[in-house]
Amino acid sequence: MNSPPIDWQAALAQHERWLRTVVFARLQEAQGVDEVLQEVALAAVRASSPLADASKIAPWLYRLAVRQSLLYRRKCGRRRRLTQRFAGQMSEGSYPAAAEHDPLGWLLAEERRAQVRAAVARLPPRDAEILLLKYTQNWNYHQLAAHLGISHSAIETRLFRARGRLRNELTAMNVIEVDG
Repeated sequence: MNSPPIDWQAALAQHERWLRTVVFARLQEAQGVDEVLQEVALAAVRASSPLADASKIAPWLYRLAVRQSLLYRRKCGRRRRLTQRFAGQMSEGSYPAAAEHDPLGWLLAEERRAQVRAAVARLPPRDAEILLLKYTQNWNYHQLAAHLGISHSAIETRLFRARGRLRNELTAMNVIEVDG
């Protein structure tokens, strides 16, 4: 009753795009995404026989990606505390102002995108994750449920709540106005 071995290279290639979105939602930084995905791939390949049912690869990889993201964040926190202890508080650099010759429309759109990114960053990781998967991957509820390993109704509930929290964040930041 041995199941055929899983082709991890193909499985990881198939799921890489949405796993990248999940990891980005958890980390909120692009630099760590590749490192975490490498750890996910190593953990998947190292697991001698993690799955009895090959149809459960997506939920298993999802849980693995979340776990590796948390471990990465913990490692970064330790590194940051160590650096601060020995080098003092690092000052945060600010982005240079946009060039004067850029059109006003581009500047306003970039500012709006930055505000939405900031609002998404302030959301709990599960909310940011599901919103990013829904809108960057353009997945429907069934696809989200299949990849995250939860029910269709749970996806509906999570998306409803996540949209509400995002709306509240954008309202608090005065990005959108509340209809009265």
